Amino acid sequence: MTRTIEAPDDFGIDVIGVPAGSPVELDLRLESVVEGVLVTGTAAARLRGECVRCLEPVEDDLEVDFQELYYYPEDDRVRGVAAGPSDEDDEEETYRLEGDLFDLQAVLRDAVVLALPLQPVCQDDCLGLCSECGARLSDDPDHHHDAVDPRWAALQGLSAAPEGGHPRPKAGGEGDGNDEDSGARKGAAENQEK
Repeated sequence: MTRTIEAPDDFGIDVIGVPAGSPVELDLRLESVVEGVLVTGTAAARLRGECVRCLEPVEDDLEVDFQELYYYPEDDRVRGVAAGPSDEDDEEETYRLEGDLFDLQAVLRDAVVLALPLQPVCQDDCLGLCSECGARLSDDPDHHHDAVDPRWAALQGLSAAPEGGHPRPKAGGEGDGNDEDSGARKGAAENQEK
């Protein structure tokens, strides 16, 4: 049997899910077994969310299989539940038929949420956002900033020093073009060392 239902509010996680009220198509098979009714089916829905790398909208189709056994209400006596309190250590959740009806919402929610991608991306090779300005890197793969680590900023001036020496501090009002005067001082300094 096939049915189309509206998705409830909680069919998703923070970044992706089935929007509330959107159609969920169910293809169901019901089998009568000794304990109750075995429900096997497939749910198909449209997912909406956002890329965890660049925050662009993401849309995708989801198809998930599920299977659950709904017990007859009178089956409690057979299973020993009516004889005493239920075993709290039993972690398996059991579902009951309510007359001729069964509630699929919890089963569907578990199946859908477990099938969702934990980190949805708009494309497999999405580069994300620039950490400096927030630009989308997939739109401009050559995007970059010439940022200097503040711990090394003080050393940045040393790279402009002439080869073979350190930059000479300028004395009171000296100009840069005084090469002859500096050559004379250098020669005098060498003569003093001899």
